[in-house]
Amino acid sequence: MTGSASTRTFRVSHRTTYRYSAVMTDGYSVGCLVPRPTDWQVVHDATVRLVPAPSEWDSFLDVFGNFVNQFGLHEPHDEMVVEAQSVVEVMHRPTPVDETPWETVVAQASGAVGDLAIDVGMFRSASPLVDVTALSGSFREITDTVFTPGRPVVEALAALCDTIHREFEFDATFSTVSTPLDEVLAARRGVCQDFAHLAVGCLRSLGLPARYVSGYIETVPPPGAERLVGADASHAWCSAWTTQAGWVDFDPTNGHLPVKDHITVGWGRDYSDVTPVRGVMIGPAATQELDVAVDVARL
Repeated sequence: MTGSASTRTFRVSHRTTYRYSAVMTDGYSVGCLVPRPTDWQVVHDATVRLVPAPSEWDSFLDVFGNFVNQFGLHEPHDEMVVEAQSVVEVMHRPTPVDETPWETVVAQASGAVGDLAIDVGMFRSASPLVDVTALSGSFREITDTVFTPGRPVVEALAALCDTIHREFEFDATFSTVSTPLDEVLAARRGVCQDFAHLAVGCLRSLGLPARYVSGYIETVPPPGAERLVGADASHAWCSAWTTQAGWVDFDPTNGHLPVKDHITVGWGRDYSDVTPVRGVMIGPAATQELDVAVDVARL
């Protein structure tokens, strides 16, 4: 399968391995690993496999429309592997256009009713990992220079994306999934999850609807270097609602709007809504080793 000049087709493999220093007797896990159909992507195939085979399994669409698997493993085990495979065709996204002043978008979102209120309402306030109120002063230090009076909303979004990209350093060793956003702001460094949360917080502090997007991005090796299988990782970016262009995605980690190299798995208020795999194991006190390998290959 190959994509046309206006599309790209990818095979995505996401393998999560848990190893325990003692034998676990029981466990329950939830995974958000299956890419979702959108206006810009078609999911041709998607499977999720658990080793050992689960004792029980269910799947459903969550409140955000993401595809979620949940499974129970009720037998002794000292290792568990969750592997997701998918084939996704991603279309070229045209450059979004919306000349509406950002203040007008805020007013329209604030006064939304009906289906629009359902679509944008939950993405305008604080969420578990993005404390809009406590960090409002820090967010204003960024937004005051970007969201100037009357500035067109898409232009302002692109400027916010560029500002975070320039002023914050990507540092894979700095943060974990539990690092608070205030530490990221203080250190001016982090990873894609942190920068997506930062963008979300900046926008919500102004009253703009913003959601956290989880997925993957194609990575290209340096010239002359071989592509490393399994060297990629999950990616995250931000999406903001505008009056005319609808939801506009932008990637502050890489400083650009997604074109056709981003594969969307799901979206929510923050990372806690779209965690790839989470759960609980039952057994004796033990240490846990986690290994995650992601591979995004263009077909």
